[in-house]
Amino acid sequence: MLLNSSNRVLHGIALLIAAVACFALLDTATKFVSVGVPLLMTVWCRYMFQAAITGVVLLPRRGRSLLYTRRPWMHLLRGLLLLLCSVFAFMSLKVMPVGEFTAIVMLTPLLITLIAATSLGEHISLARWLCTLGGFAGALVVIRPGADMFDWSMLLPLGLVATNTGFQVVTSRLARTDDPGTMHFYTGCVGAVATSLALPFAWQALESPALWMGLVLLGVASTVGHFLLILAYMRAPVAVLTPYLYAQIGFATLAGWLVFSHVPDRWAVAGIAAIAVCGALGTWLNGRDSRRPALLATGQRAC
Repeated sequence: MLLNSSNRVLHGIALLIAAVACFALLDTATKFVSVGVPLLMTVWCRYMFQAAITGVVLLPRRGRSLLYTRRPWMHLLRGLLLLLCSVFAFMSLKVMPVGEFTAIVMLTPLLITLIAATSLGEHISLARWLCTLGGFAGALVVIRPGADMFDWSMLLPLGLVATNTGFQVVTSRLARTDDPGTMHFYTGCVGAVATSLALPFAWQALESPALWMGLVLLGVASTVGHFLLILAYMRAPVAVLTPYLYAQIGFATLAGWLVFSHVPDRWAVAGIAAIAVCGALGTWLNGRDSRRPALLATGQRAC
């Protein structure tokens, strides 16, 4: 029994690492198409793929039970928050390198820790406060306000962090009553319907086959990544898996180098390292300090 449990945890870790590799691929493809594809078309493709693939895979197996929910309005809110996350991600990646963008997004678990302390009265140890402050200091090093290279558009990922935090809070509430497959399906449907209503006003012909391939790639990478994430959390505890989410920073930095020939400077590397170390350590401390469920402080990928 112990061996089987250990194997499940190892499988969960492997699935999660594969998921964050997919998310790094998603961000890379998003940045690639951002130079020639309107924002709305990109986001529409991302959600149409999720809704279609989730429906094709799960509806034949689950039938109407996939559609059952006690909280339809919570699904609507969750879908709209995720849609905002995608918009912020597209706008951010258009002006930022993939690695630096990913590192700032990984501030989400630290922000959730801050919310748990200030709004929910959860006791936060001094070590966790230091990790939170260290992570935000790392973000300032990456963004470097006041430096010659700074542009106000570099603050866009902080909007993503804020909406992602709201998404995680709503997800934690829904997870108590609804099935993960149901949540994933409705999230895709909300994004697909919302973007389809406005798509006729933003559609444009794409002459480059590479842009179409990029749109297909980001849709597949997003959908597969979220499925792998769900499977990972079905096999291993949140506290065990969360530190491995920070492997996405490494995948994203590697992708930025291979595809866009971007190598972070020493200050960016220092800031990225601070976010990764403080985030992973803060997650470990959270699991050690408290065994009761928190606000799904997983840093789970939103966009």
